[in-house]
Amino acid sequence: LVQPSCLFFFFFVSLFGDTGLYYDRYLREVIEVLETDPHFREKLQTANTEDIKNGRLSKELDLVGHHVRTRLDELKRQEVSRLRMLLKAKLDSTNMQSVQMDHVSLLKQFEHLDPHNQNTFEAKDLELLIAAATKDLENYDAERHEEFKRYEMLKEHERREYLKSLDQEKREREERRIEELREKHRQHPKVNAPGSVDQLREVWEETDGLDPQEFNPKTFFKLHDTNGDGVLDEQELEALFTKELEKVYDPKNEEDDMMEMEEERLRMREHVMKNVDLNRDRLVSLDEFLRSTEKKEFNNAKEWETLDDKKPVYTEAELQRFEVELRDKEVELSRRAETLRQEQELLRERGKALEAQKREYQQAVLEMSRQKEQQAEHRPPPSGPNGELQFPQEIQKLAQDDHPGEREGGGGVHMNLPQNTI
Repeated sequence: LVQPSCLFFFFFVSLFGDTGLYYDRYLREVIEVLETDPHFREKLQTANTEDIKNGRLSKELDLVGHHVRTRLDELKRQEVSRLRMLLKAKLDSTNMQSVQMDHVSLLKQFEHLDPHNQNTFEAKDLELLIAAATKDLENYDAERHEEFKRYEMLKEHERREYLKSLDQEKREREERRIEELREKHRQHPKVNAPGSVDQLREVWEETDGLDPQEFNPKTFFKLHDTNGDGVLDEQELEALFTKELEKVYDPKNEEDDMMEMEEERLRMREHVMKNVDLNRDRLVSLDEFLRSTEKKEFNNAKEWETLDDKKPVYTEAELQRFEVELRDKEVELSRRAETLRQEQELLRERGKALEAQKREYQQAVLEMSRQKEQQAEHRPPPSGPNGELQFPQEIQKLAQDDHPGEREGGGGVHMNLPQNTI
């Protein structure tokens, strides 16, 4: 039997490792929690891919343990809270902070959970999560191909722009150099079709170190089912193509593009899945693998056509539209840069004005302090009713403490000095 975790966990999680799904962590945690429940694990043993895709497995959620449901409720509340933060950040970035948020309406744009119930994880949530993951998985390869196409168009655009910047002699020399590199890249050994007997025998001999005359498909399958789950997933399949890819691509060579190597690897995996994966679950079972070795194409496969042998992944019209898009983005970036420069200049001028005001304020404070000191120097000392000097009470008290006999008279301490000294 296939291990329970294979059908559910590997069907989704192992295939989503590098896709950047915004709900990837939530998906993983939900699956891990569900697999801790004995009842759910038992149902997984008899479930097939269609049971998972069409939502039949979701109905088993009502029978899982209370602690599992409690943990799933907690995961959903955390996910809803995270999505709310994302929505708020999006609104803030578009200067819509004052807009009253209808969380239910906004959460409807996320397809992997039920927005009407934001506190508990129900069967509908599992059904929606599976449906969203299935749809995204089906679009995964198409998105990777599109990303590679844009990469190739950008590379060609930069090449043409660089050539335009050169004079005729340098441009011709550079064009010859580029063509020489392309031709050097084309000179590589024969590439066996992925999944063919020649390709598998090569892995059997050079990677596994076994006698090619003793090649056995069943043994080969078990050797490369590295996690022992009874199927070859996409990562295990792609690992089989390394030897073929090394014939064409070397990271040390200027003419070899590693992005193109990964696109080649994806094409090889799609080729095998198309011809071997009969139930389209993106997993190759032992039975499917053995059936593929019985086909005529397995023993008589043609040499694999690499990206160099095929037409460019884009048309000239697509490249022109891409260049227009680039120019529009450059104009927009230039406009934003100019706006930021003007704002920076304005802030700099305001900073200078504030600094000048600060210096004026400091100068005014210093001038006021100087005037107070001058006034204090010219102010006459305090005197009593008879013209005698009068000291503050603190000094009077000190004088009384030193001369207790002079306290009579009930007045302040007076020091009678000759008139001509006052």
